Amino acid sequence: MDLKTLQPEIRHLKDMAEVLYDSSLAQTKPDLELYQMYRDLAENESDRQKMVKQELRYDITVLNPVILGEEFNKTAGHDHPLAPNTDMTYPELYQVLKGQVIFLLQDSVDDKIQDIYTIEVQQDDIVIIPPNYEHIMINASEQKAETANWITSRFSENIYESFRIKHGFGYYALKGQTNQINWVKNEHYLKTPQLKSKRPNIRVDEFKIPKQKPIYQLINHSAKLNFLKRPQDYDWS
Repeated sequence: MDLKTLQPEIRHLKDMAEVLYDSSLAQTKPDLELYQMYRDLAENESDRQKMVKQELRYDITVLNPVILGEEFNKTAGHDHPLAPNTDMTYPELYQVLKGQVIFLLQDSVDDKIQDIYTIEVQQDDIVIIPPNYEHIMINASEQKAETANWITSRFSENIYESFRIKHGFGYYALKGQTNQINWVKNEHYLKTPQLKSKRPNIRVDEFKIPKQKPIYQLINHSAKLNFLKRPQDYDWS
């Protein structure tokens, strides 16, 4: 998919002030581009109609390789609304198209985090965001990172406000020695567990998602994405 012909939504440094490790940075280069979001994409009209019918949306995000003071570049972080008549938020399916990305996922209620972990993802790897987990993406490399995602179109807006209030997620990814990550706890949370790590491609076989293949091709096998629309029909334990 040729992104050069498309107009993205751009997230600038000034848009991220409330979730940065050092919020004062937003005043230094307010118009610095951190990442670009290309939403609701389709390669042709036939695919577009399939997406509309199946209530699915395909997006691409490009994260620039910039350092925000001590902090590696990241997305603002968001949650999804609850699926109707359930206690589960809508899941999401991601794939890294280019570069490397670190996903940070947390399950939080108010100012207490129940669970929090990272997933280090290489090109072609897949990450499934389970219900009730908020998530951000971090580019800790020196190259642009590009990700694709499938999400249901049954809702239109992600949830950001709670993370602005808490000044971000449970941990900040700061640049340590030899470009290693120094994970620093966000003290605005009352409870934050020890940070864990998990591997990518979990549940890929369970949902019969082909490995090492572009997830865009799932437009022709959309039944495999039903878990995005009805998480209550699946076992997430």
